[in-house]
Amino acid sequence: MHDVAIIGVGLHPFGRFGDKSAIDMGADAIRAACSDAGLQWKDVQFAFGGSFEVDNPDAVVGRVGMTGIPFTDVYNGCATAGAALELTADAIRFGKYDIGVAVGMDKHPAGAFTSDPDYYGAPSWYGEVGHFLTTKFFAMKINRYMHDHGISHQSLARVAAKNFRNGVLNPNAFRRKPISEDDILSSMMLNYPLTQYMFCSPDEGAAAVVLCRADIAHKYTSTPIYLRATALRTRAYGAYEVHSSWSAVEQDPATTVYASKAAYEMAGIGPEDVDVVQLQDTDSGAEIIHMAENGFCADGEQERMLADGETEIGGRLPVNTDGGLIANGEPIGASGLRQIHELVRQLRGEAGDRQVPGDPKVGFAQLYGAPGTAAVSIVST
Repeated sequence: MHDVAIIGVGLHPFGRFGDKSAIDMGADAIRAACSDAGLQWKDVQFAFGGSFEVDNPDAVVGRVGMTGIPFTDVYNGCATAGAALELTADAIRFGKYDIGVAVGMDKHPAGAFTSDPDYYGAPSWYGEVGHFLTTKFFAMKINRYMHDHGISHQSLARVAAKNFRNGVLNPNAFRRKPISEDDILSSMMLNYPLTQYMFCSPDEGAAAVVLCRADIAHKYTSTPIYLRATALRTRAYGAYEVHSSWSAVEQDPATTVYASKAAYEMAGIGPEDVDVVQLQDTDSGAEIIHMAENGFCADGEQERMLADGETEIGGRLPVNTDGGLIANGEPIGASGLRQIHELVRQLRGEAGDRQVPGDPKVGFAQLYGAPGTAAVSIVST
C-alpha cells in the first residue's frame, strides 16, 4: 500500500451566510485547498463529498469545474467527514488514484436539529426547548458519567469556556466571544446537567482536504502532513449509544474506544505520543467523555486535568484548539474536515495566536455520530 499525505486544506468559515448555498461554500473550500496544495482542480483525479442537507454534494463540480472525475457522496451522521477522508485515503493507499479531494459542506437552520419536523416528525417547539434525541441522549450520558466518575458541573463549564476562548483566536469560528464559567453555568438549562452554552449549534460551512501519494507530495509542498491512520467503527451490542441508551448488565465499550484503538494500531503509536487533539464536543460533556474513551486519561481524571489547565492551548494536552464544535458550530458534513484543517495548521506551525507551543508533531481527530458511529484520524509531520 502507498502512504498518504495531506498537501492542502481549505475552509469556508463557519456561521450564518444568508442566501449562500452549501454547494457554493463547498466550492470555496475546494478552491482554497487546491490553492494551499499548489495545484489546480483539473489535477484532481477523484473526490468524496459528505453532507446532511445537500442531496447531491457532487453538484459542487458545477462550481469548480466539470472535469468528469468520479465523485462519490457519503453520509455517516456527525462522522460523515471521517468516512469521506478514509475513503479518499484508501483509494490512494490501494493505488487506484494519486491525488484526490475530500470535501464536506452543510447549511443547517438555527436551533436544534429537530426544528424541522420533516426530518424527525417532531413538532417545532421540541427543538426550540432542546427536547429531542441528541440533547436528551448526551445529557443522560454525561449525567451518568458524572455520577460514576466524580465529574463536577464546574468541569462542564470549564470545557465550554475553554472552547469559547479558543474560538476568539480563530477567525473562521462562528462564536468569537468569550463566555465566563459562571455565565455558562447560569444559562438556560436545556437538558440536565447541560445548559445552553454547553451545547454546540448547528450552522453553515464547508471544509476540504487534498490528499496524494506520499512519495509525490514534495512535488506540491515542502511541508506535507502524513495521514497515518483512519478508522471507523459502529456500536456493539450493549454499548451506551444513541438509539440504544439502556444500562446493560455487561456493558460493552463505546464505539469510540474501538475506533481509537484501531487507529493507534494502524499508526503504530499510542495516546502518549499525541501533541494536539480535536475531539467531538457536541456538548462539553462529550469532550470530557471522549478524553477517556480515546485513551488520553482514566475515567474521572478529567476533573483534575481541567482544573490544572492541561487541555488549554499551552497545556500538556491541548484539546480543540480552534474552539471545537462549541465555538465553530456544526455543519455536519464539514466538521470533521475542519478538525483536519486545524491539525494541519498546527503541525505546520501556521495556527497564529492559537499555535500550540513546542513544535507539535502528532495530531489526533475524533468524531462521533448518531446512532453510534465513531471515526478517528491520526496525522503527523
